Amino acid sequence: MFFPISNTHINPVYLAVVGFIIGILGGFFGVGGSFIAGPALRLMGVNWNYAVGTDLAHIVGKSIVAAKQHRALGNVDLKLGFIMAFGTIAGAECGAQLIQALKRSGHVNTVVSYVAIAVYTSIAAFMLWESQKTLRTEKKQSRSGVKGAQSKKDRSAFGPVTRSIQRLKIRPMISLPTSGIRGISLWTILLVAFIGGIFSGFLGGGAGYIRMPSMVYVLGVPTHLAVGTDLFEIVISASYGTITHAIKGNVDILIALVMHTGAVIGAQIGVVATQYFAGPKIRLAFVPLPLIGAAIVIYTLMTGHKL
Repeated sequence: MFFPISNTHINPVYLAVVGFIIGILGGFFGVGGSFIAGPALRLMGVNWNYAVGTDLAHIVGKSIVAAKQHRALGNVDLKLGFIMAFGTIAGAECGAQLIQALKRSGHVNTVVSYVAIAVYTSIAAFMLWESQKTLRTEKKQSRSGVKGAQSKKDRSAFGPVTRSIQRLKIRPMISLPTSGIRGISLWTILLVAFIGGIFSGFLGGGAGYIRMPSMVYVLGVPTHLAVGTDLFEIVISASYGTITHAIKGNVDILIALVMHTGAVIGAQIGVVATQYFAGPKIRLAFVPLPLIGAAIVIYTLMTGHKL
């Protein structure tokens, strides 16, 4: 099937399957799946600027479905989500402007590829280390009979750093009752959101691969709440990102619609699956996914050809 906006030929079944997989990932991990969607579109010969903008467009609808279900399960902190949306939107515009600058210079595909590889592998390595360390600690405590309900508290090996950040008294300070956070600087939340927004505008998607781990490790939000809240926030920020990229001519809406047919179904499956896994196990299961995205990017970068 020919898509005239991005000037590419892609099998619609391929797009629907990619959308389905991304839908499951979004519902389960609270991420837009851009570490899979962007490389998957690039693999079919779509330029990075279109891959970024189109990915943002397709995840909006999927995130609405997943966020609604997470909200019904009590996994969404609305206050946190609305606050983060402001920082994410500002960051997304910065990321989109960077894409435009690279597009004008003619280096968009090469530069974005290298950045994507570095970001994806770094996230996977860090989450592998943290989740394994947390699981080993919980196993030891369970054997010794100390706080057997540890997993319910969703503690992580990054806890000391999280507590240090939460002790920063940079006013205004706010509380997040739903997430169990009594006091945290508003600027810390906005900074986390802004950084995620930059990656959203630059690499596509809602940048949940940055924001979801940041919510857990930096803000101290329980994993299940981080998943649901991130999806809620993605609805707002990705909508803005889609508009700004569409204005810049970076969205192939036909590709986005085909991907959305599979994503809606997958998102509902992913949401249900989160109820059967503890926080550290969700984070551990997340590890291979950015590595898959990095491998696809490396393949396209080394060969210079699409499939």
